[in-house]
Amino acid sequence: MAGRRRRSAAGGTVLTVVTAFGVLAGAALAGASPAGAAPAGRRIAPGVTYRQFDVRAAAGTAHAHLLTVDLADPHVRVGLLYPGAVAARATVSRLADSAGAVAGVNGDFFHITETQHPGVEATGAAVGPAVADGRVLKAAVPKGQRFGPALPPGTDTREVFGVGTDKRARLDRLTLTGSVGTPTGKLPLKGLNQYALPVNSIGAFTARWGSASRMRAVCGTDTRRSAPCSDDTYEVKVRGGRVVSGAGAPGSGAIPADTTVLVGREEGARALRALSAGDRVDVTYALAAASSGVPYAFAIGGFPVLRGGAPLSGLDDGTSAVRTVVGVKGGGRQLLLLALDGAARYRTGLTVAEEADTMRSLGASDAFNLDGGGSTEMVSRDTGAAAVTVRNHPSGGAERPVANGIGVFTTG
Repeated sequence: MAGRRRRSAAGGTVLTVVTAFGVLAGAALAGASPAGAAPAGRRIAPGVTYRQFDVRAAAGTAHAHLLTVDLADPHVRVGLLYPGAVAARATVSRLADSAGAVAGVNGDFFHITETQHPGVEATGAAVGPAVADGRVLKAAVPKGQRFGPALPPGTDTREVFGVGTDKRARLDRLTLTGSVGTPTGKLPLKGLNQYALPVNSIGAFTARWGSASRMRAVCGTDTRRSAPCSDDTYEVKVRGGRVVSGAGAPGSGAIPADTTVLVGREEGARALRALSAGDRVDVTYALAAASSGVPYAFAIGGFPVLRGGAPLSGLDDGTSAVRTVVGVKGGGRQLLLLALDGAARYRTGLTVAEEADTMRSLGASDAFNLDGGGSTEMVSRDTGAAAVTVRNHPSGGAERPVANGIGVFTTG
């Protein structure tokens, strides 16, 4: 819900959004916007406006920063911000500036820490699937290996927010489909550039993974992130469609563009050990959409909180936090990118249930939760400026390097 619940005489919920007209975080309050209408914004680029407003929530007042993006404008598009590799991190401002974005927010939850497996480092890789410029970057880790708050019932790590080649935004689920063709038959491919592989599986790592160690991929289980690393692993390097080498444990270092590294654990490792140098191997993969027949130009992981104008059942209504969320309006032709402020007086934030109701009050039909807390950040570039400005106060006191984000781009 947006603010404290107040029941009307007719039994409905009354929402009030208090708006602020400033450009910088912490601007003075001024008036109120009617429930169900997004506050008017200050134009920062063709088809893109920015606005601030307060939300009176159960735990206290939260301060929101809102970007409204018109995808129907031919000069506007959104895309994935990422640091050039899946297993890497950078601040949202650096990601936006290096990509030439006029605005952006942080994205998916990611492998932020690694304390249960001595000698294994956090990779920084995102939890869910990712698509950039129509190219598949990665698939989702098993549900038990994710970072972030509890998922709503019926959802998992394959959930995405994306924009298709038709320039319409939508929520969907992307599932990895793939195989490893060998001289004796096809093996199922169950992972792509991800920091955790399912038990008994084979995963592929490409140049897009980066140079981080692949060891973390064989640690934990499908249901327990802290479970020990597997002691039954094998790695095969494939170049030009043929096996060039094998190793008893996952390695590290940059992967050449013409090379695919296959990592197996348990049954997957045993299958890879049967391969010999020179064997012909054909690796294929794709991300299959659950609900859309339109190819994705861009997709990012997280989890849905609002679908068809209704909050998902079982949303957390007890834990308040600083949050980032993206909403969809107008049949997928308009986006609402919202990031809460992390300044001390606003840090209580919103519950996931309040987040969903806030997006609904702004007119969104669908909404998708992204990483929050110290990762929550919004940036935008003033007209004529060479670099973006951070619009909210990150709750950690400084920008946190993140795995990816949503960038807003214009040509006008």
